[in-house]
Amino acid sequence: MDKKYEAIGVLDSGLGGLSVLREAIKIMPNENFIYYGDSKNAPYGVKSSEQVKKLTFDVVEYLLCRGVKGIMVACNTATSAAVAELRIKYTDIPIVGIEPALKPAANSSKEGKILVMATPMTLKEVKFHKLLDRYRDMREIEPVPCGGLMEYVEQGILEGEELDAYLREKLEPFMDTKISSIVLGCTHYPFVRSAIAKVVGQDIDIIDGSLGTSRELMRRLKERDLLNDSMEKGTIEMINSSNKKELIDLCWKLIEM
Repeated sequence: MDKKYEAIGVLDSGLGGLSVLREAIKIMPNENFIYYGDSKNAPYGVKSSEQVKKLTFDVVEYLLCRGVKGIMVACNTATSAAVAELRIKYTDIPIVGIEPALKPAANSSKEGKILVMATPMTLKEVKFHKLLDRYRDMREIEPVPCGGLMEYVEQGILEGEELDAYLREKLEPFMDTKISSIVLGCTHYPFVRSAIAKVVGQDIDIIDGSLGTSRELMRRLKERDLLNDSMEKGTIEMINSSNKKELIDLCWKLIEM
């Protein structure tokens, strides 16, 4: 089979990467996708960098054995820990990662502080601090560690009093100053965007990097003449390391949100 008709591999520590897959499907509807959620080993955000690197390489090896033509690491934590080394080892395949979308937040004309909600590990990584340094002189940026937030999404809790209480605890300490935007630095967080807006109000922009990451993969596939030129709608295969039917069912629910 011509390589351009092979699937694109998308991986995440669990269900969060589905927020990126949703955007990828919108701009590349005729592509085939294999989504691998590693819920068995979630959360990645509280593990060491070496642990996350090994888990990420293991999933990538699996996807490569499936013959994928490109890989999207749809997990901020895995991107920080592993993407640079993945690109060094696998030079013959386009690999993109995701990072907090600070650029559009920093370039916004809105006045106020930028909050970056992310896992503790993402905020500790050198990759994030390099990104932060790039925009620190332009805007006041405040990292907000959100250990435990991705677990709400993994359990299908996208609204409710418990989630609201968690978000108020994390965000209310910053609400006495003017906030221009909140950057979602974990791919799980777009699924609780409405709950976040409920706490901070509708005037604050809530930004994530899903579309930008999808466009970057599309660009790299086009460079290598690997875009699927079929006129048929592509397929989606869902795989989850936990092998729990309820998680696969939740995957389909989230992708259709």
